[in-house]
Amino acid sequence: MDAVLDDFARHWPVYVSMPFVAALIGYVTKRVAIEMMFRPLEFIGIRPVFGWQGVVPKHGGRMAAIATDLLTANLLDIEEVFARVDPVIITRELEQPLLRAVDGIARDVLEQHHPRLWEVMPTIAQELLIKQVQASTPQLVREFLDEVRDNLDEVLDVRHMTVERLTRDRALLVRLIRETSRPEMTFIARAGIVFGFVLGLVQALVWALTRQPLVLPIFGGAIGLFTDWLAIKMIFLPREPVRLGRVILQGKFQRRRAEVARQYGELVANEVLTVPNLLDALLRGPKSDRLVAMVERAVGHAVDAQVSAAKPVVALAVGAQRLQEMKHAAAQRALAEMPLTARYAEGYLTEAMDVAKMVEQRMLALTPLEFEGLLRPAFRQDEWKLIAVGGVIGFLVGELQVLLMLG
Repeated sequence: MDAVLDDFARHWPVYVSMPFVAALIGYVTKRVAIEMMFRPLEFIGIRPVFGWQGVVPKHGGRMAAIATDLLTANLLDIEEVFARVDPVIITRELEQPLLRAVDGIARDVLEQHHPRLWEVMPTIAQELLIKQVQASTPQLVREFLDEVRDNLDEVLDVRHMTVERLTRDRALLVRLIRETSRPEMTFIARAGIVFGFVLGLVQALVWALTRQPLVLPIFGGAIGLFTDWLAIKMIFLPREPVRLGRVILQGKFQRRRAEVARQYGELVANEVLTVPNLLDALLRGPKSDRLVAMVERAVGHAVDAQVSAAKPVVALAVGAQRLQEMKHAAAQRALAEMPLTARYAEGYLTEAMDVAKMVEQRMLALTPLEFEGLLRPAFRQDEWKLIAVGGVIGFLVGELQVLLMLG
C-alpha cells in the first residue's frame, strides 16, 4: 500500500487525469463512430485495399429499400392519399392555367398540322373553336383525374419512385436517418463521457495495484469497445418501459416515438413524396406508358367530341391520318404542359394529401419492434466496424498514457 501511495504522490497528475482521459476516449470514439456512419458520401481511399465510405451511403440501395418497404407497407396508403384530392377543387385551382394551356396547345397544333385550314378560318371562327375546347376542358380534367385515381396501381409505382429517389440522392437518405436520430447520436456521444469516466476510475485503481504496461491500452480499448456497444444498445432497448422502483427504463429512440413520428412524416412529405416527385413518377416512371395512353385516349375523345357534328367533313378536309396525328400531338403537348400547370395546384394538393399526418399517425401505431426497424438497419450494417474503431482508438490512447507514466 505504501508503494501505491508513493507512486500516486509522484504521478498524481497522471492518476487524476486517467478518468478524464477515459471520458475523452469515450466521447471521441463515439463521435468518430457517428461520423463514420454518415460520412463521406462517396468512397475516399484506394479500392479495395484502403479507404472508407459512410455506412449509410455505402449501403444506400439496401437501406433505401428497407425504408421504402416500411413506408409503403406500414406508413402509407397511396390510394387513400389520392382519394383525398377533390377533382372539382383541383379543376377550380387550375382554371386559368388550364385555359391558357388549352389556348396555346389548340393554336399550335392546328397551325402545325393544318396551317392552311387555320389560316383561311375567320378570326371569329378561330376564337369560337378555342372557346369550345376550353369549355370542355374542366369536365375532361375531372374525368381524367377520376380515371387515374381508379387505376392508380397501373400508372404509379411508389416503391420504385422512393427507392430511386433515396438511392440517387445519398445526401437525402443520410438526412432522413440523421435528422430523425440526432438526439440518439448526441446521447451516444454523451454516454461515452459518463461510461468512460467510470471505467477510467477503475483503470486508475488497477494501474496503481499492478503497474502493468498493458493495463492502460487494454482498458482504453475496452472503454472504446464497451461504451460503443452499450450506447447503441441503450438507444433501442428495452423496447417496452421497464419500471425499477421509481425509475422507468426504455430505449431512448422508443421514448421519442411521438417526436420521431412527426419529424419523419414531415421529412417524407417535404423531401420524398412531394407533388413534383409524384408527378415525375407518373410521367417518367416504369408505368408512365399507361398514363400516356390515358392522356392520348382522353385527348382523342375530346377532339372527337368537338368535331362529332361535322366529323365526315373534317375527315375529308383534314384527312383521317392527319387528324390522328393532331390528336397525338395535342396529347404530347398536354403531357409536356402538365408539370408547369400542376404547379398552380401544388399548395392545394400538398394540403389535401397531407402525407405528413398520415405517416405520423401510422408510425404511432407501429409495434415497438416495427418502430425500431426505422433506424436499426443504419446501425446494424457494419456495426462491428464502428465498435472496432472505438476499441482501436481507445487502445492507442491507452498506449500513449503508458508512455507518459513510464517516461
